[in-house]
Amino acid sequence: MTFIIAEIGINHNGDMDLAKQLITHAKSAGCDAVKFQKRSIDIVYTPKYLDEPRQSPWGNTQRSQKEALEFSIPQYDEINEYCKELDIEWFASSWDIESQELMRRYNFKNNKVASAMATNLPFLKEVSSEKKHTFISTGMMNTEMIDDAVKIFSDNKCPFTLMHTVSTYPAHEEDLNLNCIKTLRDRYKVPIGYSGHEVSVSPSFMAAMLGATAIERHITLNRAMYGSDQSASLELTGLINLVSMIRKIQVCLGDGEIKILDKEIPIAKK
Repeated sequence: MTFIIAEIGINHNGDMDLAKQLITHAKSAGCDAVKFQKRSIDIVYTPKYLDEPRQSPWGNTQRSQKEALEFSIPQYDEINEYCKELDIEWFASSWDIESQELMRRYNFKNNKVASAMATNLPFLKEVSSEKKHTFISTGMMNTEMIDDAVKIFSDNKCPFTLMHTVSTYPAHEEDLNLNCIKTLRDRYKVPIGYSGHEVSVSPSFMAAMLGATAIERHITLNRAMYGSDQSASLELTGLINLVSMIRKIQVCLGDGEIKILDKEIPIAKK
């Protein structure tokens, strides 16, 4: 069965109530897991960048915006308990080693490496040292870069799924190149998933039809909300439609064996 991940990321806008609504929507739609993002602001960004101007609901600098979007460990404790209550898996993609170490307290079943971190070899070594199954996004990467990531995880005997990704927000359908799912599978002989940033639902369904073992989509309450990822996210209706379509794939494809169904016998006799 295709593993479906609802990427909340930073679409919660630093609001715990909003985060819980998104978790609830993911659960009601039938997703297998929700995913967040974790950054240590002063490690990921330079002081110069954080001092640059940026208008947001929380202030007029990059720092004020970035800090507002970061949940603290006590807040993630609350998310952890809420996901337990709803019986839905959760995990996070860290953007630095310190954050990766902090999130170990939750003992995730899965890790996630974002495209932006997938060429950071020291970070990949740290994540793979945990030996936990890891989803690795491949946006903004060529085959040589993917080779390096695959080698690190293979050498550390850490199971992984490569996620075909196009890192534009939102991604245009003519740029998706979903046949890369086949190309990656043929080259690396490992499970291949798809992390989509397009507006529509159908490409993610097509990816599942091409054999993607995992589908990840950003979710939102409203694509018009503040946030850089909101426009590339699915609202509840789209998420429900996508999950429903994907869950029908195995039901409709069957086992491929040509046979007369028991239900067909009375019709054949008639």
